[in-house]
Amino acid sequence: MRPRLALLLLSLSAGGVERATVRLAGELARRGFAVDLLVCRPRGELRDAVPPGVRVVPLADAGTVRGRLAALRAAGRAWPALLRPVLLALHASRALRHLPALVRYLQAERPAALLSAKTPVNLMALWARRRAGVPLRLVVSERVQLSAIATADRPAKRSALPRLAARFYPEADAIVTVSGGVADDLAALIGLDRARVTVIYNAVVDAAFAGRAAQPAPHPWLEDGGAPVLLAVGRLHRDKDYPTLLRAFARLRRQRPVRLLVLGEGPQRAELQALADRLGIGDAVAMPGFCANPMAAMARAAVLALTSRSEGFGNVLAEALACGCPVVSTDCPSGPREILDGGRYGRLTPVGDADALAAALAATLDAPVDRVALRARGSLFSADRAADAYLALLLPADA
Repeated sequence: MRPRLALLLLSLSAGGVERATVRLAGELARRGFAVDLLVCRPRGELRDAVPPGVRVVPLADAGTVRGRLAALRAAGRAWPALLRPVLLALHASRALRHLPALVRYLQAERPAALLSAKTPVNLMALWARRRAGVPLRLVVSERVQLSAIATADRPAKRSALPRLAARFYPEADAIVTVSGGVADDLAALIGLDRARVTVIYNAVVDAAFAGRAAQPAPHPWLEDGGAPVLLAVGRLHRDKDYPTLLRAFARLRRQRPVRLLVLGEGPQRAELQALADRLGIGDAVAMPGFCANPMAAMARAAVLALTSRSEGFGNVLAEALACGCPVVSTDCPSGPREILDGGRYGRLTPVGDADALAAALAATLDAPVDRVALRARGSLFSADRAADAYLALLLPADA
């Protein structure tokens, strides 16, 4: 019987981290492992997308006080490192509230290995292993540049993350990042030997990927035979920099008939709709909200545009390539350049440069498309490859 593996997430929201982890869990289950998906908040758009064979284990909320007490007990002599950012913090990490439940799970189920994702969850996993006192391989993974969430304009609890990571990450059996840029950033920020960090690209293409791409189009523009449709996929959030996309689209639309479809939901909806109206493109921009299966849109769009200020990896680029869809992306830190092989598989533009983005979109629309080459590139970011790489860390042959 194959050993039990556990994967730890904060929630099942439709973010890139969550999608990649759910796909990885499905691939591990397909290979015959007993897979537990541990979730602090077992709700979200991906709840119904968890593959067969993966057991969702909700981690109960013990409250802030009990969570902090569990962290204090786990830290032992290292407790001073937790004093200001955890024990005395006005707003402790939400993950901390689920630490007692994670400890109980590890003691009861005794999985062979645990993989956690994102800094607060990684710290919780490290403290839980300390507290549980059970044999366990622990792999922590960073999905974005830690420096990007620890800047001065962010809450104080986030600025403390690098200090906590520097103190506790060396205890992990392995440390993973989803791109070389994230690895370089992490090592430099917390004083970690770069050789200790393994880069594993996100699990994007799984066994069900082709079926999802072939499903009906999620919007009528994608099959009405009208003007070409540009596509963007992601939360309506400042980090995605949709204002630059709208301004670039307005410039492009003055040159040719074209439409823009934005799949995603978020706090900037009203602001973006108002900007589209001011730019005179409101009738050519559709923002229908969250889409459970954006691959069906990628398979039919003329171009996918990513305008993020920063990314850890950039799942939508790999997904679009695997669908045979041309892409244009900002050259943001740190995933797009790696995914696109320095621009070989899609044009890269400076962050926030609407003119450059408009020119790149126009050139992409005019260029011949080698969809076979795009799909071949996208296929490299597979759940199969990711599973092989993670298993080498979770269950090493010499352990």
